Amino acid sequence: MASSLLPPTPAPTTPNNKHSTLPWTSSSKPTSLIHFNPPSYKSKRNRPTLCCNAILGTEILEDFLTNTLHLDESSPLFPALQYGFSQFEETSSTNWGVFLLLGLSWVYLTARPGVLIGAIDAYVFAPLQQGLDSLLGRRNLKMSDFVVGERLGEGSFGVVYAGAIVPKNVIVEDRIKKSARRLQMDGRFKEKVILKKVKVGIIGAEECGDYEEWFNYRVSRAAPDSCAEFLGSFIADENSMQFSKGGKWLVWKFEGDRDLADYMNDRSFPLNLEKIMFGQTLQGLDSVKRNALIIKQIMRQIVTSLKKIHDTGIVHRDIKPANLVVTRKGQIKLIDFGAATDLRIGKNYVPNRGLLDPDYCPPELYVLPEETPTPPPEPIAAILSPILWQLNSPDLFDMYSAGIVLMQMAVPNLRSAAGLKNFNTQLKGVGYDLKKWREFTRAKPDLSLLDLDYGRGWDLATKLIAKRGLLGKGRLSASAALRHPYFLLGGDQAAAILSRLSLSKY
Repeated sequence: MASSLLPPTPAPTTPNNKHSTLPWTSSSKPTSLIHFNPPSYKSKRNRPTLCCNAILGTEILEDFLTNTLHLDESSPLFPALQYGFSQFEETSSTNWGVFLLLGLSWVYLTARPGVLIGAIDAYVFAPLQQGLDSLLGRRNLKMSDFVVGERLGEGSFGVVYAGAIVPKNVIVEDRIKKSARRLQMDGRFKEKVILKKVKVGIIGAEECGDYEEWFNYRVSRAAPDSCAEFLGSFIADENSMQFSKGGKWLVWKFEGDRDLADYMNDRSFPLNLEKIMFGQTLQGLDSVKRNALIIKQIMRQIVTSLKKIHDTGIVHRDIKPANLVVTRKGQIKLIDFGAATDLRIGKNYVPNRGLLDPDYCPPELYVLPEETPTPPPEPIAAILSPILWQLNSPDLFDMYSAGIVLMQMAVPNLRSAAGLKNFNTQLKGVGYDLKKWREFTRAKPDLSLLDLDYGRGWDLATKLIAKRGLLGKGRLSASAALRHPYFLLGGDQAAAILSRLSLSKY
């Protein structure tokens, strides 16, 4: 038995021996490999006791060489292979450290808000967009390229108009310029636009207009489906009608001239959006379920658009029905980025300062804690932004506003200005706890649309309209909201698809 543990005795080397050892295992005559001079290795039996702590991989190799390839320490290949393996093992352990470092760096640079993607956007996509727009003439828009029509709305820093692009070789008569009705009736103007005049002489208006232009270009690259298509801007070169010389105008492609607030002000809401959202009238559902289905589709689009801009580091900071345009194809798109901030680089962010609507603003008032310092230079701010984002979750600022929009859509008496103001006062009184508000309010609101499907809509609302806890938690992010049972288990998608099989036209 003992002899079986010894390496087999080499057969005599004769020309006719079929079982002779292979040339690279023969030790009868030195080959050129004998001249290889690796660092000397003592035999295992003569090694010091400390060598018992040798790397396990080396022992495995020696066992493989001895018992599998039948190479002992007298073979000229044994020290060479042993040395090669030790070098490989040392290199591999170093490479694993490098791979681990690279992996952690990749995770950090691609974590929200995406430092790597942001750098690519800033240094590759933005110059490409500017170059392409210049070739197409989008960065060289002029006042004479447009005719202004009906006034659609007004905000603190701007006035919004319907308008049209003036075709080449078309002269616009003064009577057309003075009458919005004539513009709508004139068949020469096929390409409709939305124009926003930045107010002149209002403190902060010019700065807000510049930021809105920057963010529209930014979002058009990062999340194009979440906002209206931005065409560019121009500076008025003379005083004429609505134009003031030196004033900035922003231009969007016309996708719809009514926002969600316009539809909500109609007593028939949300049924007035049924045909726009689904194309036809839904059959086989009572009015309550139809209303709930329409609201759910609107809410899903709002949260999806917020997720897209949050993934790029942008927080809108002014989510409300008036800033959600409804396109003719039933899409809900974000507009008015004048208050937005890009927290990847600190764009339009100043501590203790923010443009907000108190009816939709969360209790924390600011997108970041008040003690947050002024952002450092953009490259440094970008590198530090994943840490800032993880510690403060600034995207949750928008999610509170989205929760208020959900409550307004689902609860009729919250759609009026007075009803919403009273709701916010009561909500503040109960510590922004929606469940307590429901228990103590005397308004007796109709919550039937939220209570459908075992109260999934109500549960989502309570998790959006809530105070933020430790590390900014306690309120759902856009990603988490899209995974909520309100969207996943309500059966609304299946109902929408099945309803198309039995639609009736108006």
